[in-house]
Amino acid sequence: GCILNGKLYPLGEIDRTEGCFTCSCSQYIMSCCSLFHTPRNYDGKNCKVLFNKKTCNYDVVEKNDPSKICSHSRV
Repeated sequence: GCILNGKLYPLGEIDRTEGCFTCSCSQYIMSCCSLFHTPRNYDGKNCKVLFNKKTCNYDVVEKNDPSKICSHSRV
């Protein structure tokens, strides 16, 4: 298997790790890609970025009211 962040994963394809990556684990190498996109171009004065581990994505929310979503673009 392969070890990522101290956790052992089986050989083969891994749909989602605890850290929100999709990986391919072989006998010689482990390669991974993130399942999330980094928010860009948002109002940093009025908004903040929170990582949502359930959805494996970042939420950009209002600093004063985190229940409200801010507009932004993703990369």
